[in-house]
Amino acid sequence: MAARRALVVDDSKSARVVLSRMLEKYGIEVDPADSAEAALEYLRGNHPDVIFMDHLMPGMNGLQAVREIKANPDRASIPIMMYTSQEGELYAGEARASGAIGVLPKSIRPIDVTKALYQLQLLPDRRDGQPSALQPIDEGWPAAAGAAVEGLPAVPVDPRLRGLVEAMLKEQSLELRRFMVSTLDTYTHRVVTELRPKAAAEPEEAVEQATGLPAARPWGWITATLSALVALVIVAVLYWQSQDATAQAKRAFEAVTASNDALTKAIEKWRVVSERPPVDTSTQAQEPRPLVLSVPFGEPPVAPIRLEAVRTLVAQLERSAIEGKVRVESYFGSFCLSEAGEQGYALAPAATAASQCEQIGNPYDDTQSGVSRQPIDFANLAASVRRRTSGAIEIELVPGPRERLTASYPSIEQATAGQWNAAAQSNNRIEISIIPR
Repeated sequence: MAARRALVVDDSKSARVVLSRMLEKYGIEVDPADSAEAALEYLRGNHPDVIFMDHLMPGMNGLQAVREIKANPDRASIPIMMYTSQEGELYAGEARASGAIGVLPKSIRPIDVTKALYQLQLLPDRRDGQPSALQPIDEGWPAAAGAAVEGLPAVPVDPRLRGLVEAMLKEQSLELRRFMVSTLDTYTHRVVTELRPKAAAEPEEAVEQATGLPAARPWGWITATLSALVALVIVAVLYWQSQDATAQAKRAFEAVTASNDALTKAIEKWRVVSERPPVDTSTQAQEPRPLVLSVPFGEPPVAPIRLEAVRTLVAQLERSAIEGKVRVESYFGSFCLSEAGEQGYALAPAATAASQCEQIGNPYDDTQSGVSRQPIDFANLAASVRRRTSGAIEIELVPGPRERLTASYPSIEQATAGQWNAAAQSNNRIEISIIPR
């Protein structure tokens, strides 16, 4: 049977590589294209089994390319799956109306690819009992990966819903831990109190002296003692875990406090600059530096803790009656990654040679096309601030210049993954600046 062939259209090389490696595990040959125009040129002489199309690209965007392809009778039968950071039911409906059959997220996992291949009918239906014609090349791939989703439609999980559920589970876990600690502490106190009196031992000694026979041993008390010891161990473990959670919360609070202090100082500098009378450019002082917030690997640039810093900054600007634009620039570090099964990619072990990295990139770097996706929470904040201040204060999220680095990357031939990722973490950041009016 001839190998299936897929065309992956994306202006991001790292995104093409990630999806291509996942498809190749199923024996699917992949041809790349870095723009919609290049894809249309490719289709003049080739007829792939499926097309994975990015949306935001220089020149023609993905949906325009889909409509162009479907308008040609010779190519209209090729199934097209959008592979993009765009999300939401509105976009999915627009994609289907243009001719695509679905949407794959950029933060893709192997299970998402499996579902998409079943939806595209590039993997056989295993309910007929026949062996699969497309077997994964990697023997480490779980044999039942496809069976878990057999016959089920691909239902994308909203990342915001996932985050909300995780927060609720964490809160419930802390409440359960407190309840268990309180209950075990009460039970232990009661058992220890009951074991403390020794008057019960005197009748037993009297019985032994009078009859010469050993009295019955209090096995119930021994069992209770052992139970109390086990309870104490459990309480100690739970107490240690609660202390660790408290320490993490304290570190997060200190980070937020430090960010607020830095924002207050930055606003004061911006106020001085904005109120300073115009002077010669030759003697004019330099503008205050932007506020830099580090973004840990695996987190989106505008995560809740950094969005809260932006919200705090805007509130202080309103109180200080400063008008202008708050610009949030996102910078992405290129990390040395290794494959992590269904989780996609993770940081490579620190001792690994950087030249042996399976992937160099960032799962949240979707700005190669020059357009940064705005999370819904950020967009809501920007809209509410613009409405509340009648346009006096505006917020924008833009990609920073890729060549602006805070730390240079070492030589990939000589560095370890740990050294490379240390530089990548320094470059993975957002910079918040104010442009006064």
